[in-house]
Amino acid sequence: MDECCAVVDLRQYTLHPGQRDILVDVFDEYFVEGQEAAGMHIVGQFRDLDDPDRFVWLRGFADLRSRADALAAFYSGPVWRAHSGTANRTMIDSDNALLLRPIELRDGYPRLDSPRAPIGATFVPDSVIAGAVCHRGAPGDGFVEFFTDHVLPALTASGAEPVAVFESLVAENNFPALPLRDEVVLAWFARFPDEAAYDDHRRRLAASQVWQRKVLPELVCRSAKPVQELRLRPTARSQFR
Repeated sequence: MDECCAVVDLRQYTLHPGQRDILVDVFDEYFVEGQEAAGMHIVGQFRDLDDPDRFVWLRGFADLRSRADALAAFYSGPVWRAHSGTANRTMIDSDNALLLRPIELRDGYPRLDSPRAPIGATFVPDSVIAGAVCHRGAPGDGFVEFFTDHVLPALTASGAEPVAVFESLVAENNFPALPLRDEVVLAWFARFPDEAAYDDHRRRLAASQVWQRKVLPELVCRSAKPVQELRLRPTARSQFR
């Protein structure tokens, strides 16, 4: 388990066309260290490979109280005041956010001291961070056990063993200035060295009789709405890469 973060925000922003690189530049140059100085862990920030106007990121907190304190410190602080105008002008919607707690974090998931490229870095890795957000019925519905016993083995057999698995943290939003989606989910993320490896995983999954005949139909049946699949490219300064 991450020594930092028992609470994680998964945030997905819809941006104005052509504005994503502007937000990435501001985020990587100012918002990583600015937020971490306030008491957060910026786990990873990504371009969505399937949507040129989507920016996705993860940040962690030691606990709920720390979340409220850190967010208040950052959003009332000098870094946000100086650069919020530039960031906000890129955004159509920044309210697509989920409050999560880790179920399992494996090797490959960034820790506080994981390497991060320096400010000004421009090299973007070839790696793909793939994931999914599964919309559950309610807490205690057996979805975690279904994922562990059936979904995870099928993913592993196709070359996509997740490095991070989260479920919704059902709690009051203690920083209401940033809305959260009122949904119960399970989310997972896996790392692939490049798009070819990810494509091979998808082909193997499509050819898997276990996945197609048993796991996928039950996953669809158990899900409150369609699973959101994510195919993400880390930015130059993302720790999760």
